[in-house]
Amino acid sequence: MPQQLILYDTTLRDGSQSEGISFSAEDKINIAKHLDQFGMDYIEGGWPGSNPKDLAFFEQAVRIEWQHAQIAAFGSTRHVKSKVSEDQNIKLLLEAKTPVVTIFGKSWDLHVHDGLRATMEQNLDMIRDSIAYLKEKGKKVIYDAEHYFDGFEENQEYALQTLEAARQAGADCIVLCDTNGGTLVNRLIEIIEETLKNDRRVPLGIHAHNDSDLAVANSLAAIEKGLLHVQGTINGYGERCGNANICSIIPNAVLKMKVDVNPRLNLKELTSLSRYVSETANLPHREESAFVGKSAFAHKGGIHVSAIRRNRRTYEHIDPALVGNRQRVLISDQSGQSNILSKAEELGLDISSHRDEVKIIVKRLKELEHLGYQFEGADGSFEVLLKKSTGQYQDFFKLLAVRVIVNKRENGELDSEAVLKIKVGDEIEHTAAEGDGPVDAMDSALRKALEKFYPSLKKVKLVDYKVRVLNSEAATRAKVRVFIETADENSTWGTVGVSENIIEASWQALVDSISYKLMKG
Repeated sequence: MPQQLILYDTTLRDGSQSEGISFSAEDKINIAKHLDQFGMDYIEGGWPGSNPKDLAFFEQAVRIEWQHAQIAAFGSTRHVKSKVSEDQNIKLLLEAKTPVVTIFGKSWDLHVHDGLRATMEQNLDMIRDSIAYLKEKGKKVIYDAEHYFDGFEENQEYALQTLEAARQAGADCIVLCDTNGGTLVNRLIEIIEETLKNDRRVPLGIHAHNDSDLAVANSLAAIEKGLLHVQGTINGYGERCGNANICSIIPNAVLKMKVDVNPRLNLKELTSLSRYVSETANLPHREESAFVGKSAFAHKGGIHVSAIRRNRRTYEHIDPALVGNRQRVLISDQSGQSNILSKAEELGLDISSHRDEVKIIVKRLKELEHLGYQFEGADGSFEVLLKKSTGQYQDFFKLLAVRVIVNKRENGELDSEAVLKIKVGDEIEHTAAEGDGPVDAMDSALRKALEKFYPSLKKVKLVDYKVRVLNSEAATRAKVRVFIETADENSTWGTVGVSENIIEASWQALVDSISYKLMKG
């Protein structure tokens, strides 16, 4: 048995089968490079015979000098009617020129009969022939025993025979797969224990799916039983409900189970890796994810924040820095003074001498949240509020008048214009700007007026704009919350505004956004 936990990533193959994901060949190469730099042992690149993108990936991968990881090509055992040396799938696996080939075969007699339409002995021959042939060609062979746990439940003797066929043929590792993801943890442990009573000369691994929301738990249980080859995907991406989330498996195994891994593994890059893959997949990052989510170490309740200020272990099971994450304090109507003090420290503000003002801020926050404001994602507006409340705020400009005009022309086209008068110091600036809509016009006019005085605003851009109706039963008189995300070349910040008038709510958020930037310089 290996003494270290072997990490096998299948994001590029199993993960790409997730609904909504379509990696290009270049995407896959870039993700593989990040996985390699992180310290993954194996990277499954795809199925060479399934699509042109996977073929293109392997053509590029063979020319790259990987730092640590070994690239694996994935495929099935030979076809029931083919000779192994003439089987097209086997040929494509060899043409991929990877040092490792992972093939799957049937462990469940249901699939042998209904899927392959073969006899049980023919299936055993297919497993033996395919592995032996690939070994003759100098490949390291990982055998995925597909549907092993379901197969064991219905025909234990035959499921074990399929593993024996793989052993006899020379497989370097045999992976027990919970392909349907329906096995409960206690039963998975029992089946592994029964399996381990047989020949253990070949290392065993685990490949779990998440259809019962137990893929990580099952993987960790298998590791506990000595299966030190684990397969999973970044962020748990995969078909149906996904695969075992390797971003949860790794820190649990390393930090809590104290399992050895290769020394090149850079656990502090885990959060960054997770976010990179979600961005490449063009999917929102799962912020509630354990270890790597933005909310994983976020604290909202006042009692919780008060406790972590004394000792972070009171409400954090690990130091977030170990996985490249960080502690966050959220501001809401559940906040107490500790939230305000901690958030101020996080923002680099010292308000420890403003205890009376802090009490007032807590009360004001609760009032604003009741009115519909939400500061969890609006650090910019919160910092503006904080500085105003503690006398640390400087007025950068004063609004004298604003008018927004929306024209709908005879041909159906719409255009918007904002006319703005502001005062900066003793100077009055009067300007106008057009935009794609009224908010865009206001944003353009405001920055156009201010750039003369504050040139740093030229590098500021609005990157997101969201509107939430707070009381839809009021129909067109409903109150709305506008959230704006703004960025410059160094950072991103959020601001919020609330009003029955969407233009006014947008103006509040825009002014906070500009003020925050000017406060930062």
